[in-house]
Formats: sequence, structure tokens, C-alpha cells
Amino acid sequence: MQIGGKRLRPILVLISAEAFGEKPKIALDAALSVEVFHNFTLLHDDIMDQAPIRRGQATVHEKWNVNTGILSGDVMLINSYQYLESYEPVVFMELMKLIGKTAVEVCEGQQYDMDFETRDNVTLPEYLKMIEFKTSVLVGAALQMGAIVAGASKEEQQKIYNFGIHLGMAFQLQDDYLDTFGDVATFGKQIGGDILENKKTWLYLKTLEIASNADTTQLMQLYNKSVNDVEKISLVKTIFRQYQSDHLIKEQISMYSNKALALLESLNIDKEPKNTLRDLVMSLEKRNQ
Repeated sequence: MQIGGKRLRPILVLISAEAFGEKPKIALDAALSVEVFHNFTLLHDDIMDQAPIRRGQATVHEKWNVNTGILSGDVMLINSYQYLESYEPVVFMELMKLIGKTAVEVCEGQQYDMDFETRDNVTLPEYLKMIEFKTSVLVGAALQMGAIVAGASKEEQQKIYNFGIHLGMAFQLQDDYLDTFGDVATFGKQIGGDILENKKTWLYLKTLEIASNADTTQLMQLYNKSVNDVEKISLVKTIFRQYQSDHLIKEQISMYSNKALALLESLNIDKEPKNTLRDLVMSLEKRNQ
């Protein structure tokens, strides 16, 4: 946690609390809960992915061992619940229900992601459900937690949660796009990593949907055999571009962004936080890292 990151989720908790008229300081424990929970998921994901590095440093299981990594993640999950104990009983119960529901969905999303590695019949709707559970529900929960702390109505809580779902979907699809078509100098990691790992992303699944039989066969073969890394990335990107999947995913990102903006405009919240959230959505499609 000391090596940083975007800190998007805890910041959203604080912005949401302020948007509904509460001092951000009151939501600090909820923000800490979300950030510790998020890092717990990263720690366990790294074990399942056998990832040696996270943000340029050795992962916990690599630095110590797998058992220590598992137990450390377990304690972080418990810590994320303990941070919520500072709130009054009614607020505490609402926060616990939400983070418990979210925890189950995040685990389901991770299971979907692992299942997809060995399946050749993954569909686009299944992929979208996977990224909703693995990524978006925690973004939505962060915003709703801020609303709960601030005493917002159930209707407003649901709206800002749904805003977060659409924001998270757009964010993850932009990540998919950047992983394949980004600039290595600004993206900060290898371009084409998803392709080399044979990940069935939106770009891959959409292209399979619309490609000719010959190109579908070639694409599936590229994902099922060892090819020179540079050649593989180049060939896959060529097929994606041939069917304009790079443009189609941008349209999908815009669709989710527009849904988020529509929900934001319907929220009865303070002007300055609303503008901050609007700027966040607008900057998402321009994000290059």
C-alpha cells in the first residue's frame, strides 16, 4: 500500500460524502476500508496470477511466500471491516451489508476471470458481467459508502452507486483499449500484455463476433499456440483494426460514460463535487495511463 497508486476508490468515498453535505473527514474510515479492501483483492489476485511484480516491486507472496500472502490478504479483509466500527450502529450495519455484498461479487468476478482462461466459448455479455463484478461494483460501492455516511436517501444512494457502475465499466474498457493500443511511454507497462497472456478481452470477443470464418480461425489459433511475442501482438492488432474493433470499443466506452453523466445530472448534490465527478468522467476517455 505504501507504493501508491491512483487511490481512486477512497477518493470517491470522500467526494461522495461531501457531495451529500457531509465533511469528508467523517468519511475517512470508510475510505480507508475501501482502500484496504481493494489492496486485499490485489494481493490475492497476484497469488492466483503468480505475478512476481506489482507497481515495480516484488509482490507479497514473492517477497515472503504464498502462505504468508494468503494470510496477509485475509487480515486485510478483516481490517477493512474493522475500520467501519467507528460509525453509529445504523450506519455501520448499512456499510457492512454493502461491503459484504461487494466482497462476494468481487470474488465471483475473479472466478469468472479464471474460468475464462480455459474456455473457448466466452461471450461478450459474460465478459461484461465479469468486469462489472471484478471492477465496477467496488467503484459503485465506494460512492455509495460516502452517501451512506452522509445520510443520503436510498434513492440517491442507488443513483450514485449506478453512476459508479457505469464509471467503472468505462474505466475498465479504457484499460483494455490502452493495453493493446496505448503508448508504452505513457501507459507505463508493456503494450500487448493481454494478447500475450491470451486474455479474452472485449476487443478479442467483439472481433470474433464480427470477423470472417478465416480471420476467426486465425485469431483463435494465435491465442492457442506459441508465437514470437512481437509477431503475435502485431498480427492480433492487425485483425482487431481490420474489423474496427479499436473504434467499436471507444464507442462502448462513450456509451458507459454518457450513462454515468446522465445519472450524475439527475443527482441532487452540491455543485462543486458534481463538477469534480463530471470532470472525472470526461477525462476518462482521454486517459492514457
